[in-house]
Amino acid sequence: MEDEKKVYFIEIASGEISRRSTDSPWNFQIEATDDEITQLREVFQQNYEAEWEGFFRAHVPFIEYHYDRVNDVYDQNMMKAYSMIYNLGNLEAKKHIENMGILSSFTTK
Repeated sequence: MEDEKKVYFIEIASGEISRRSTDSPWNFQIEATDDEITQLREVFQQNYEAEWEGFFRAHVPFIEYHYDRVNDVYDQNMMKAYSMIYNLGNLEAKKHIENMGILSSFTTK
């Protein structure tokens, strides 16, 4: 059954998604289908690529942070990731994201 939700543990900084809470440190617990996890992995992959682009771009000092397209991509992907985690997360995850005060930055389902 592809639509069956499974429990996952998310480490937001590294973009790590694990099925077991003991595999590595984690920030959020979510329940997601295989398709939802695939979407979240794609967002984390896009951020990984944006981080590398940012690393190389950082060696070109004449573009300020707020004018750099790479940073926009990274920031937008972080908002997507937090939005997905909020929508899929348990009560503790939802409360934590609410307390971060970033909910007004994106629309939840």
